[in-house]
Amino acid sequence: MGRSRYLRAVHPGPSGGLDPEAPEALLECLTGVSERIGRPAVLIAMDDLSAIAVSRVAPMLTDRFRIPHQPDNLPARVADKAELSRLCARWDVPHPETVIPAGGAEAAEAAWRLGLPVIAKWSRPWLLPPGTGLRSTTLIHTAAEARRLYERSQEAGSRLLLQRFLPAGPDTDWFFHGAFARGGRPLITGSGRKELSWPVRTGLTAVGRWLPDPAVEEAGLRLAERLGYQGILDLDFRRDERGVFRLVDFNPRPGAQFRLFTDAGGLDVVRAMYLDLTGQRVPEPSGGPGRVFVAENYALLAAVRGGWRPRRAGRDVRDVQTGPTGQAGQPAQAATPAPPAPPAPRKGARRPVLPAGRGPAGAQRPVVPGGRTAGTGPAAERAGQPGPVRTAPRVERGRVEAAWFAADDPLPFLAMLAAFLGRGAGKAGRLLRGVPEHGRRKARAVVRAPRQRGEQPAGAASRPAPPEAPAEPDELVTR
Repeated sequence: MGRSRYLRAVHPGPSGGLDPEAPEALLECLTGVSERIGRPAVLIAMDDLSAIAVSRVAPMLTDRFRIPHQPDNLPARVADKAELSRLCARWDVPHPETVIPAGGAEAAEAAWRLGLPVIAKWSRPWLLPPGTGLRSTTLIHTAAEARRLYERSQEAGSRLLLQRFLPAGPDTDWFFHGAFARGGRPLITGSGRKELSWPVRTGLTAVGRWLPDPAVEEAGLRLAERLGYQGILDLDFRRDERGVFRLVDFNPRPGAQFRLFTDAGGLDVVRAMYLDLTGQRVPEPSGGPGRVFVAENYALLAAVRGGWRPRRAGRDVRDVQTGPTGQAGQPAQAATPAPPAPPAPRKGARRPVLPAGRGPAGAQRPVVPGGRTAGTGPAAERAGQPGPVRTAPRVERGRVEAAWFAADDPLPFLAMLAAFLGRGAGKAGRLLRGVPEHGRRKARAVVRAPRQRGEQPAGAASRPAPPEAPAEPDELVTR
């Protein structure tokens, strides 16, 4: 990190890098940091590898740091994909159907049975050696691919899991953030929707919105309570074709978009954790739903690659959060006009079908668990359908929390420029390739006289009909 108004000093990490299987170097490093600080400090891990390593040396650092208490190697257990699958099954948390094959043939059979394509994951991705080409998550299209990938288990250092593929679509990717005191007591929590990601449909949140959803929140709170979790967590969910939110990932640390969940008083999961660990009172969260998080460089790149168009929630007008000095993270105060009333439907007209949990501005739509919308009106009453189980709350217009990650990772910024240049070059190439040479020479000389319906053009009977020309040259010639 190069610049931040919150940064006072930077302490180098272990010289040989961080190895969670041998955390002695981290223990020595943190001891030296504590000596330089001179008093107990709060220690919060910001990635999975650090969370796992810190939890293993935490008992030796209790006099030097304030660290969330996570017994029984808890971060490694929840970050392990195989262990997470077992925990979800034990506590009835929806999870994608998962198979842990015991051989190559079983992996091929499981991939076929789950339905191709299928998701392949290594249970402990932090053990993957660099330079091998192995990825933590891979989309498998054939049973032979599953067999070949399983044969690299020893190289990967952990077991291979195969999961049923849940296709991405509008409103399918959600997340849950929370900070918890001892025993899983929530300090501040929130659920949100991932509206844009990079890489497209599979990566981190480029645009996200804080939207309360009871099904997502209930699953997150239940996991934290059952685990007795203390600390910060980030959960990823994907909604399947039946509207059920399924937990796909458990990160025992703050997510990259944790600033999305900041209430009206500036309280977020990191500040709440700091207050709790230092014995201070954590205020009750107030406001927040409706906020939008944007990572500008990732969002622009994902929009270019994915053809994304901004969503409107209740026709709201959002403020880009820029302070008086131009610093990101400071809210700009702006008045928001009242949303216009929707036009009255014509008699006999069909109502438009809206996504689950959404509606016109100010409308409250009944939603059943799992994100599906309950039926309403006379038809539902005649069918004997019960009343609404829960109601999607009205979400007020929220401010935008801006972030820029190019300083940490310049590759997305360079890829964004390449995408823009590539689009322009590709369009020029299609223009040249799409029109045949004779079509280009004669394009401006073509004159088409109008004729009556059913009339045959002159000479049509004396020569065979030419093959149909491609659509693109026709469009270009007639412009």
